[in-house]
Amino acid sequence: MKFDEVLQSRRSIRRYTGEPVSDAQIQACLEAATLAPSWKNSQTARFYVIQNPDLRAQVDQEAMAAFNVNNTRQAPVLVVMTFRKGQSGWGNDGNPANEGANGWGWLDLGLALENFCLQAEDLGLGTLIMGIRDEAALRRLLQIPEDEQVGPVVSLGHPDIDPAMPARLPVDRRTVYFR
Repeated sequence: MKFDEVLQSRRSIRRYTGEPVSDAQIQACLEAATLAPSWKNSQTARFYVIQNPDLRAQVDQEAMAAFNVNNTRQAPVLVVMTFRKGQSGWGNDGNPANEGANGWGWLDLGLALENFCLQAEDLGLGTLIMGIRDEAALRRLLQIPEDEQVGPVVSLGHPDIDPAMPARLPVDRRTVYFR
């Protein structure tokens, strides 16, 4: 697909076929995520890929909202994204470089997430970005270290639905030009 086609076609997928996702497809999405730009090339994004059915059941039961469990029941892969705290947006002296502080880590993680989702779309896969999750449960179940900030959980699988594009505000309603 051409880039603009991928941008136009990517949607949140809330129903999956259950067909397996290959390791090569997962790896391609992760590789795309690692190509995202980041603050001073700090590359703080981390990925926890859940394919094990027993662990998935625990994550669904203990860490996810029931409606998202229902939406992603047939998705064969969940990816928990995190970023290393105190790096993106921080100076070498250990102090925030500006008022953004760890907000820059969130930005970097968002760029990695976007690349992940766009690569999935290009491969014919679907994703759902889920921010309603239990951080403490994810941290415990996946042994995520304290120096990482837990971000979204993303489902990955073959779509069993083709949702329409939600309405978007026109560019001229959310842009200010200084010429």
